[in-house]
This record gives sequence, structure tokens and C-alpha cells, in this order.
Amino acid sequence: MRIVFMGTPEFATPSLRALLDAGYEVAAAITQPDRPAGRGHKLTPCPVKLLAQERGVPVYQFERIKSPEGVACLRELAPELCVTAAFGQILSQEILDIPRYGTVNVHASLLPKYRGSAPINWCILNGEKTAGVTTMLTDAGMDTGDVLLRAETPIGELETAGELTARLAEIGANLLLETLERYPHGDLQPTPQDERQASYQPMLTKEMGHVDWTRPAGEIANQVRGLNPWPCAYADFEGGRLKLYLARACEARGEAEPGTVAASGAKEGLFVACGQGWLEILELQAPGAKRMSAKAYLLGKKIEVGTRFG
Repeated sequence: MRIVFMGTPEFATPSLRALLDAGYEVAAAITQPDRPAGRGHKLTPCPVKLLAQERGVPVYQFERIKSPEGVACLRELAPELCVTAAFGQILSQEILDIPRYGTVNVHASLLPKYRGSAPINWCILNGEKTAGVTTMLTDAGMDTGDVLLRAETPIGELETAGELTARLAEIGANLLLETLERYPHGDLQPTPQDERQASYQPMLTKEMGHVDWTRPAGEIANQVRGLNPWPCAYADFEGGRLKLYLARACEARGEAEPGTVAASGAKEGLFVACGQGWLEILELQAPGAKRMSAKAYLLGKKIEVGTRFG
């Protein structure tokens, strides 16, 4: 079967690799254009482009795949099936009509829940205990197509969005292979999504990282994990931003105003009072310092009990 793969970030690379390792004919990889990255803002290829080039797969890049040039390119490639994984563009009906078997998308949520661009982050932000991947037949909507297969996995107590993304990428790759083994042969019956269960979540913004200490500690812990690695939760500290990379909620062991340090020491760790409970900060980056564990940071710099974080 002749396949065109569409994807961009690291999440998509296991799916492309799985197709190639399984011997599928991947005629091309279509990705987003190179973007500026790093301090020098140098144009940098996306992970899917790098993998495709490494494996000898032709690469095409379009700002808008539904442009006349994109449509013409896909027609010329003549795929029997398209596979998408975190491609970052909505496909037009003209694009969807090209492959004989349609387009299979690998989506990092248990659809119809968590449609949109950041399902993994929102799953953790909302305190879900399980996450998953869905393979679906893409239609002209946003993650609204018929479901083919789902795979579910528990979320670790301290698992961050970045860590969960890496796990779901591998789960998604395996689910994709199972889907392609069955779907083209009629062994899978596409199932329409229940729109009553659908949920859309907005894109992440840097402003979402600001911690409101009046919220319950459990919600803040989810915020810290759900926004790691980007945009990262933060609090005002010593004229700069204290970035929080890992934290967990615990019961309060005394009275303290929300946002003030309730306990602090290199042996016991760093605890901040919240609207309900305390937050134990496990990993942080103080202004002008490196990312490290809170206990390691407190070995070199003391934070007094009663210190207020903005």
C-alpha cells in the first residue's frame, strides 16, 4: 500500500518509524516548513523531516497543504492512504478525497474527549487519571472523524506532559500498525463519535503558566505537570520568575497564607501553602540558576519560611 505520511513534531516520529520498519511503502513525508528556533532563531527542520531524510523518504513542506500547490503535489504522489500524526493543519475535503482508503489520523486522546491541539496537556491539567490514543478516519472537521481503534493507559502520579507525550507516541505507533493491518481489509468498522461526549480545549499560552496560590494544591500540581515542558508553570520570585517543573500536593501541616513558604530545608524540601493543602515543589529553576531539584537548590540558597511567592 502506497502511503503519504503527514506529521511534524516528535510525537509523530514513532508512527513514521513504525511504518518504515514494518515495510510499508511511504512515498513521501509532508511536514510544516522549517521554523526559527534557539537563541539565534536559525531555521530548524522538524523531527519528522529529520527522520524522513535519515530514512531516505522524500520530504515536502507546505505552509498550507490545502493550497493549490499542496493539492497538486499530493495528487502527483498518488497515495492509496494518508496517515497523519500531529500534523498541525486541517485537511480540506479536496485533500481527503485523494487517497483511496482515506486518511488515518493518530490522535493523542480518547476521542471524542480532548479534541484540539494540546490534548495531552489538558488531560493532566484537568486531573484525569487515564489518557490514551485514538486512530480515526479524518474528515473535514477538527478531530471529528469516525473512530477505528483506541488504546488507554494510566497517567503516573508525577508524570509530566512531556513524559506522557513520549509514551503515547509509542502507544500510537503500535495502534497505527494494528489499524493498518485490519482497516484496509474490512476488519474494522469505523464508529461515529458521540458528540454529546465531545470536548474542545484551547491552545496553550505562556500566560497559563502563572500560578494562583489561592487554588487547591492538587490543581496547582496538575498545572505544573501539565505545562511541563512548555510553557512551564511559574511564580514571581526575587524580581524574576521561579519556574516550576515538578510538584505534588500534600496535606497542610500548619497554618500559612496561600503563596507563602510553609516549610523549607535541604532535607525536608520546599513547601508552599495553597488555598487548600500545601504544594511540595520537587523541581525548579530560580532566576539566574539552572534547573534542579528543590532540595539541591536549598543546599546552596536558603528560602525562609514565610517568604511570599507572587
